[in-house]
Amino acid sequence: MKDSREYSKEVKKLYRSLKRKYPKVQRPVYDEPVDSLVYAIIGAELSESATQSAIKRFSDYFVDWNDLRVSRVEEIVEVLRTDTAVTRDIASALTAALRAVFNKYETVSLKALRKMSKRLARQVLEKMDGTNRFVVNYCMLTSLQSHAVPLTKKMIEYLRTEQLVHPDADEQVIEGFLARQISAENGYEFYALLRRQSESRKAGAKKTTREAKAPAKSKEKRKK
Repeated sequence: MKDSREYSKEVKKLYRSLKRKYPKVQRPVYDEPVDSLVYAIIGAELSESATQSAIKRFSDYFVDWNDLRVSRVEEIVEVLRTDTAVTRDIASALTAALRAVFNKYETVSLKALRKMSKRLARQVLEKMDGTNRFVVNYCMLTSLQSHAVPLTKKMIEYLRTEQLVHPDADEQVIEGFLARQISAENGYEFYALLRRQSESRKAGAKKTTREAKAPAKSKEKRKK
């Protein structure tokens, strides 16, 4: 990324400030990688708090992820509680991804990925229907213990608005840049803090004093 040295200083400064600002991050534990897949598909579009609420409603409503796999889009949207283009996309992506898992492994489980190399596991996820860059990176980071930096649209917007990355850098370039700045050990903490900040009320505000220092370049279980 252009001017990476200058942006690197700003990203590391941000990381230090976010660790002081927010409580200690609790890393999620996914014994079943499909759990992280479902979370990520929802979380790619909804806020963290909305995603956690949705996951709770899903676990109350659907018997299991196989039940979700065979559900209608309209039914999933109803559980998401709002009928919009975004929630319909989420519902379609969920069923597409879970069908892809079932078709490949004859079960709704991705534990087989843990027996593969990280590179091969990533390739499997990337080729799967219903996934995107955020979903793949979230699964790799949280369930397969790989070094990755998942970025939602809001997180990317925040980084650009706060002039923490070069304005010409695309999502892939930004991911690679951040992965080089943040160690694998701190990867999840950085992701969680950055996401929290990007979704806070003040997110999206232009820089003030720091702007001049930035680089000059431009229910019960359902009965069956």
